[in-house]
Amino acid sequence: MIKQYSLYLLRWQLSTPILALVLYLLNLNVTIETIIANFLGGLLFFWIDRFIFTSPIINPQWEIKENIQCCDCGMESTGYRLVKTKNYDKTKDENPEWRCDICRIKKLRELKERGVEI
Repeated sequence: MIKQYSLYLLRWQLSTPILALVLYLLNLNVTIETIIANFLGGLLFFWIDRFIFTSPIINPQWEIKENIQCCDCGMESTGYRLVKTKNYDKTKDENPEWRCDICRIKKLRELKERGVEI
């Protein structure tokens, strides 16, 4: 999460030059210039934000579901499943395995021991 947050803060700093450039180049009302700069920034930074928040390289992707039966212990609770990380992909899993919070932690340890980057 810290890596993701740091990239997001860096991304915000990159929006400053866009705003400054538009304000410098256009000779309009400052409000209109700011709206144009924010629109251009949105067109560009949507893709960067999407990468920051969905990339398995930066952060693993999880799926969470209410009222599941844990595949390991059988307890009914909120269920978790790791969907995708850098070297682990269960996006097309036809029979996903849902785990309670306790069994999820055990499974993560097992995956780390097998070399899955989480």
